[in-house]
Amino acid sequence: MKTRALWAAATAACGLWIGAGAALAATDRAATVSHYADLGQAMYGDAAEAARGLQTAVDALIATPGAATLDAARAAWRAARPPYQQTEVFRFGNPVVDDWEGRVNSWPLDEGLIDYVAPSYGTESDANPLYAANVIANPMLRIGAETIDATTITPAVLESLQEAGGVEANVATGYHAIEFLLWGQDLNGTGPGAGKRPWTDYAAAAACTNGHCDRRAAYLKAATDLLVSDLTWMAAQWAPGGEARKAVETADGNTAMTMMLTGFGSLSYGELAGERMKLGLLLHDPEEEHDCFSDNTDKSHYFDIIGMQTVWNGRYQTLAGKALAGPSLAALTRDADPALADEVDGALAATVAAATAMVKRADTVEHYDQMIGPDNPEGNAVIQAVIDGLVAQARVFERVVTALKLGPIAFEGSDSLDSPAAVFQ
Repeated sequence: MKTRALWAAATAACGLWIGAGAALAATDRAATVSHYADLGQAMYGDAAEAARGLQTAVDALIATPGAATLDAARAAWRAARPPYQQTEVFRFGNPVVDDWEGRVNSWPLDEGLIDYVAPSYGTESDANPLYAANVIANPMLRIGAETIDATTITPAVLESLQEAGGVEANVATGYHAIEFLLWGQDLNGTGPGAGKRPWTDYAAAAACTNGHCDRRAAYLKAATDLLVSDLTWMAAQWAPGGEARKAVETADGNTAMTMMLTGFGSLSYGELAGERMKLGLLLHDPEEEHDCFSDNTDKSHYFDIIGMQTVWNGRYQTLAGKALAGPSLAALTRDADPALADEVDGALAATVAAATAMVKRADTVEHYDQMIGPDNPEGNAVIQAVIDGLVAQARVFERVVTALKLGPIAFEGSDSLDSPAAVFQ
């Protein structure tokens, strides 16, 4: 900081170092972008490593079905979420991530595509011909004029079903498909309780409940293996020579900064504050809960916010204990406008504090789906505090765009924030 202040003073005094000063700024931005890519490689690498832990637990459940192995697989799924959620700050500004993200974290899903559901779910939907297709029970599926042979459930079959027929709710792969297979439907509405799938849904022969236990196991195995493969692939995209790294490192400094800040602003505002939180709160609808089968939503939202704070500061510790620290958006902003950098730090800290209170309430009082329920002003207020924090930090990030002379950026919007009345039409 002191060195840069001296450069600025020299430039203002005699105008002799303008070229050198511009080169220094370009170098700083390039170094920040390179470290941003290093963070992407490490964070997606951790997501892949945590998914491999889930894979081990799923293999154990399939090999030895029982209450203990099902509980262990559920715990491994929960443990796999925080590393991935922290990577979502890389979305929205990076096309390599955006084109891929739906494979691993799409929601909400029409779970009847995958497996049996309660009668209250219904048997058909005008919006989705595969609403109750039940891949596990039906080895042959028709999508329009096409027939999909799912006699053997493989990752390739699941890939062919992802968003089949152009319907986004046909989620056949990723964390939430696996979540459904481990927990089953949460039929409690805004009352207490998560999904209660019995371990016997994976039992052999006569002990099998709800039929097709071998195919259910095959689906769970294929989905988990595909998740590991997809996350490993994305980690490689941020490694030297990877497409995601090349996209930011070969862009000019302003474009790369724009890509980075688009992620911060869009995740804060339109995606997390809007689509994932405010929409469910407006509708008081547990179907709008992100991790709706497991009641893990509060943790997923919390780690989205932690991911933004991590990348803003350029500091991350891997699951293996390796500490990464380097040039960051925080440092660049502090050079341009120290007071604004302090505002960002404060806004992020306030949002983390609100999210921490949400997690504490979920752990001690009631789960997220109960917090967003009607006639629960205290729970609603806890959720609204996180939304308010996210909106406030998005507004501060807009000012960072100006401070770094990047020009206007269109952050993702959301009807639930921008036009609430439209949500009810």
